[in-house]
Amino acid sequence: MKLDTLSTVTDFRCDDCLPDEGLWVGRAWLPAPLAYKGLAGPHVVGVENSDVFDLSERFLTVSELLATDDPVAAIRSAPRRSLGDVKTLLSNSLFQRVGKSVDATASPALLSPTDLAAVKACGVTFVRSLLERVIEERTRGDRTKADELRRLILDTLGGSLKDVDPGSERAMALKARLQDEGIWSQYLEVGIGPDAEVFTKNQPTAAVGFGAQIGVLADSAWNNPEPEIVLAVSPTGRIQGAALGNDVNLRDYEGRSALLLGEAKDQNGSCAIGPFIRLFDGDFALADVERADVSLRVVGADGFELADSSRMTEISRSPESLVAQVCGANHQYPDGFMLFLGTMFAPTKDRGAAGQGFTHHVGDRVEIASPRLGRLVNWVNHCDQLPPWTFGLRAYLEFARRRERA
Repeated sequence: MKLDTLSTVTDFRCDDCLPDEGLWVGRAWLPAPLAYKGLAGPHVVGVENSDVFDLSERFLTVSELLATDDPVAAIRSAPRRSLGDVKTLLSNSLFQRVGKSVDATASPALLSPTDLAAVKACGVTFVRSLLERVIEERTRGDRTKADELRRLILDTLGGSLKDVDPGSERAMALKARLQDEGIWSQYLEVGIGPDAEVFTKNQPTAAVGFGAQIGVLADSAWNNPEPEIVLAVSPTGRIQGAALGNDVNLRDYEGRSALLLGEAKDQNGSCAIGPFIRLFDGDFALADVERADVSLRVVGADGFELADSSRMTEISRSPESLVAQVCGANHQYPDGFMLFLGTMFAPTKDRGAAGQGFTHHVGDRVEIASPRLGRLVNWVNHCDQLPPWTFGLRAYLEFARRRERA
């Protein structure tokens, strides 16, 4: 389907996609006339007071910036070259990116704000998503059985999972009771047990950004967006800022077998992060992330609309504890990492026949928003119809060599 002619694209405006506050960092593909040293490619950019500025004279990668002790101070002391108003860049990213490879754009366009960092994700950190994961497993990915099982589990639990501290004595007692009732699950193990689920979402440089297409497999009949907050973490484990993310998921694949997690989670366009990383400073800190509200809106080319929201206060594990489970004496990340904190919910609104639940259609516009982190907007297509991912680590090395010689 030709996405750039759809009303879900042409009717969208970028007026509220980034707050007029804070200090932000990200990446943009700059064509040669605007590029540092005239070399088209990925550039580190900052945003402050709605002005976009190039930081390439000081930083080749966002990973390098986030590895500094104080990224805010590092930006303040770095040379900056203005690239214009951020709303213009956001609009370019919508209309330049949809249906096109980023390096074919004639104007600056946003990339995901992460480059060399590993992209990790935590699962089953919210009670509502925990319930849906158990349903996926028990139905073996058959969405026609989801409603019946959802009612059965809720009746059995009676809401007893709410406010359970993972790994606590109460959690272990609940585990024993659920085992006795025959509804224990591997998802309940990571949901209320001592160890969080942590997996690799995709490879460095593979995530897509604001305005790009996100992908689902053509043969997946049950899939969904997963709206999340994503932490930007330094090599030493210091949390430097946060962004919005979409951990696109194939529910039928993961439901068939947990061993299909890689297929369910890591495909072309299956990870979106953006629009930018908001850096922690005196006006924005981890406490603001922990209090954040996150909303999801899906607008289909078929007229379907879905809207929902949730609160980070519902998370069952603190962001700091999740970072500590990812990085420490047992595992290091010399280029830092981006950490998805887990989704608050999986959409269940029927799309079509009653009891069929939600699944994506090609052309869906997906908006994930939080008042202090902006709005991440993407369009759904089949993975094999997306521009292929070609700019990997070898391309970055070659780009760095060319820039050094220029």
